[in-house]
Amino acid sequence: MPFDYQPTLTSDLIALRPLHAGDFNALYRVARDPLIWEQHPVPNRYEMAEFKKFFDESLASGGALVAVDRASNRVVGSSRYHGYDAIRNEIEIGWSFLARSHWGGTYNGEMKRLMLEHAFRFVNVVVLLISPDNIRSQRAAEKIGAVRAGTRPHPIGVEALVFEIFSMEWSRTNAN
Repeated sequence: MPFDYQPTLTSDLIALRPLHAGDFNALYRVARDPLIWEQHPVPNRYEMAEFKKFFDESLASGGALVAVDRASNRVVGSSRYHGYDAIRNEIEIGWSFLARSHWGGTYNGEMKRLMLEHAFRFVNVVVLLISPDNIRSQRAAEKIGAVRAGTRPHPIGVEALVFEIFSMEWSRTNAN
């Protein structure tokens, strides 16, 4: 069964749905905050021209999801599936960002939980490629159970830290 890159995933807290061209304005309202990008390899992504490139790449990827806060029905961020590898039996989750109003709470964990549950229907390993300078994302990856497993070139042209989550480990620690 081929990997489904753009599912609709929903919980009481957050909904993830395929990104559409009409989401640009709502998503840019979130992304124009410079603090979101300060530890990112593209720290000026808050600028309209740079975000437009990111948004267009997200649409073209065929794996981008927009995150909607269920309580307010507002767009609060996005994430993406990328790089399905049948030989490694893995998929990457990345390009994630959330509005600062949704940092430090349960939103990132819930977004990743939904994405992991979906991914583990198709693969045994989920990887997150994170810039060595992005301490916030490294800590967030560890909070959801990812373990650092080396480095790998990232598609945006940097050497990234690889964090892995294995389906068996994740299922064991997240069983209801």
